Amino acid sequence: MRGLHFISAFLLLLAFVTLAVPAPAFAQVAAAIIVAPPALPVYEQPVCVGPGYIWTPGYWAWGDDDYFWVPGTWVLAPVGLLWTPGYWAWSDGAFIWKAGYWGPEVGFYGGVVYGFGYSGAGYEGGYWSNGAFFYNRSVNNVSNVTTITNVYNKTVTNNVTVSNVSYNGGAGGTTATPTTKEQAAAHQSHVPPTAAQMQHEQTAKSNPALSASQNRGKPPIAATQKPAQLNGPGVVAAEAAAPYYPTPAPGAKPGGAVPRGATGNKPATSETVKPPTPRPTKNKPSPNEMPKPAPPERKPEPPPKEQQQRKEQEKQTEKPKPPQPPN
Repeated sequence: MRGLHFISAFLLLLAFVTLAVPAPAFAQVAAAIIVAPPALPVYEQPVCVGPGYIWTPGYWAWGDDDYFWVPGTWVLAPVGLLWTPGYWAWSDGAFIWKAGYWGPEVGFYGGVVYGFGYSGAGYEGGYWSNGAFFYNRSVNNVSNVTTITNVYNKTVTNNVTVSNVSYNGGAGGTTATPTTKEQAAAHQSHVPPTAAQMQHEQTAKSNPALSASQNRGKPPIAATQKPAQLNGPGVVAAEAAAPYYPTPAPGAKPGGAVPRGATGNKPATSETVKPPTPRPTKNKPSPNEMPKPAPPERKPEPPPKEQQQRKEQEKQTEKPKPPQPPN
C-alpha cells in the first residue's frame, strides 16, 4: 500500500515538473552575438486576411550561425490583446534578443521603427472594442477586404527621427528608453507567441534564401499574407535594403558569435536606406510628408543702366496725351 502511495506521489511530482518546464522560447538566443543585425528592409504590406488579424512586423532572428529574416505576416490575434514586437538590444558587449509578446497594452520594443503602425513606440494600427478589432486604414492594407467593416482613418505622424536600424543601444542603434507607460505594460500579464507564429519562424529558419549571408540584408520574401506560407499569392519581396557587411561591433566581447561570412574588412551597417513606409502603398509618403510646391521663378532685375535706357525708350514710344478742354 505504501508503495502504491509512493508511485502515485512520484507520478504527481513528475507531472508537475513537466508542466513547469517552459516551452522553447520564441527566437531563443543562447550565444553572445557580437555583430549587429542587418537593417530593416523596405517592403510592401500584403492585404489583410480578414477580421481579427493583426500585423506582426518582420524581424531578423538568429539561427545556428547566422541571422535570418522572419517575414512580416498577419496573425489571428488573441481577442483583446495587442502585439509587442521583439527587438535586439546591445547589453554588456553583445546583442541579445528581447522576444515579443501579446498583452493588453503595447510595451517597449526598443524604439525600432517597424512601420505599419509600429512607429517606435506604441501602436497606431488599431484597437479592440467589444471583442472586435478596428483597423486604421492609413497604416493597414485593408482597402480590398470586403469582410472587414470596422475601419477608420487616422493620420500617423512620427515625432522621432525615422531610421531603418533594427536594434537598440550600442553603436548606431536607437537611443529609446522605456516610458512610464511602457514600464507598466512590461509588468502586465503576457501571452507568448501563438503556435502559428512559432511555426512561421521555424519555416523561415529552414529557408536558406532568408539567411543574411545569402540575401545580404535584402530578403526575397519580406512579408506574407499568412503565417508559414512563403510562396504563392500574398508573398512580397523586399524592395530596398542597406547592404549588409557583418563586422564585430565596437566594444564587443572577445570570442562572441559572429554570422557566417563575417570578414571584418568593411564598415558596419552605417549606410541608410528609406525606412519601411507606414502606409500600405508602395513607399509613398504620407500627405503631411509631401513636398511643398516650389515658389514661382523670379526673373533677375536688369542692371541700373539698362533700366534707365528702357525708361527712355518707353517715353519716346508713348502717345501724346490729347489737349484738355478749357474750363
